[in-house]
Amino acid sequence: MNIAKVLMLCTAVALPAGALSGAALAETPRLTVTGEGMVAGRPDLATITLGVTSEGATAAEAMSGNSVNLARVLERLKGAGIEDRDLQTTGLSLNPNWTQGPDGSAPRIEGYVASNMLTVRVRDLARLGSVLDEALQDGANTLHGVSFALADPEPAMDEARRKAVAKARARAELLTGAAGVTLGPILEIREGGDDYRPPMPMYREAAMGAPVPVAEGEIETAARVTLVYEIVQP
Repeated sequence: MNIAKVLMLCTAVALPAGALSGAALAETPRLTVTGEGMVAGRPDLATITLGVTSEGATAAEAMSGNSVNLARVLERLKGAGIEDRDLQTTGLSLNPNWTQGPDGSAPRIEGYVASNMLTVRVRDLARLGSVLDEALQDGANTLHGVSFALADPEPAMDEARRKAVAKARARAELLTGAAGVTLGPILEIREGGDDYRPPMPMYREAAMGAPVPVAEGEIETAARVTLVYEIVQP
């Protein structure tokens, strides 16, 4: 008997055993349940995106003016307690300012516009309005938005996971109890769908002359967990 025939015979003998094992596994009664957990909490980190735009008759003049304005904004923000690690400049651009020539003539350049984006992280939200005031009063002329987050999201995420597991387990116990069967051990745990939910604005009325009012909001952290249980045969 040559080697090829021996291999074919071994395969033929091995297949029924594997098929029986798969069949036995498929016959094991299972219950799959999914639970979702959610935790809402106050954000403790704000990110401000500011724009500093300057114009000049020449490109060099526009860039120089932008550098001066940006340096002034950075100085005031640092004076307000913002650390270097929480300041980042991005998106520097320089563009010609085109205007239409008289009597339909070709467009011509009348000066240049230099722009710079500044991202500021504020860790003390009680001072967020004051920080915005400082930035917008001296150099920054565009506010692109304020976003909120958790500086350390893991504790909230872990709590959401615990709630998701508890809900999945409770659902499994409810279903097996209603069906009159016994819940067995957990065969599989799958996690997925963890995310942050958009903040829900919660505005507070601000007195006249107070710093810029900002929506504090809440951050919702959600988790989804799927449990696969064995159902014990009576």
